[in-house]
Amino acid sequence: MSQLGPSAYLAHIRRESARFREVLAACPPDARVPSCPDWDAADLLWHLGEVQHWWHHVVSTRPAPPADYPEPERPTSYDALLGFFDEWHGRFVEVLEAADPADAAWSWSSRPQHQDIAFTYRRQAHEALIHRLDAELAAGDVTPLPTDLAADGVEEALDVMYGGLPAWATFTPDGRFAEFRISDADASVWVELGTFSGTAPDGTVHADEPDLHLAAAPGRPADLVYAGTAEALDGWLWHRRDGEVEASGDPGTSEHVGAVLGQPIN
Repeated sequence: MSQLGPSAYLAHIRRESARFREVLAACPPDARVPSCPDWDAADLLWHLGEVQHWWHHVVSTRPAPPADYPEPERPTSYDALLGFFDEWHGRFVEVLEAADPADAAWSWSSRPQHQDIAFTYRRQAHEALIHRLDAELAAGDVTPLPTDLAADGVEEALDVMYGGLPAWATFTPDGRFAEFRISDADASVWVELGTFSGTAPDGTVHADEPDLHLAAAPGRPADLVYAGTAEALDGWLWHRRDGEVEASGDPGTSEHVGAVLGQPIN
């Protein structure tokens, strides 16, 4: 499945951030965020503002790894939090739009091909989308996710958020495949199952842990199929939606995938 272009990601960052801000401006600061139980609306507002502040720094100081990051101080009032978000969203979008997607830039991904501005375009579009959904869940006013971005989000979640592989680890495939069938995008995202092993820099040993990685369609039926709309699948992978994805296939494969997807991502 092909990715969206930088201009599309930038447009989504703007729209999703604007909706996020609109919802939270009308939300009580102490409203709980059901998808992030430790947070209230004020915490959520601070989080995305701080995220965009951080990525403004990354883009502005490219291609060097971020250093001397000026940690922002959290404002004490809700109005000031809204002002902080407004300022740093505007500055982030401005510096991102001026950057060439092909420019080298740091990212937390272990993959060399992710060390560029294009990674920031894509990752921050999905960051804004999912936190817009968090804001709407807190306010009780959920609106549809855009199909194109949500479909891309299914692949991004499986490949980037769940499918990363650090340099010190190995992935051993076991020959089983799961298909994530996106009903309203006429597309599927495939993953191959296997195990994760290796010794982390801190000495932690990982041995034969359930894992999965993006794969090409294997030319045969999947061992397990998850089917739903782009919105349903993307929200489900991010633990924001439930009950709208249909699963069919091998129970053992389902247990393996469930062990991987049960890990928290924020």
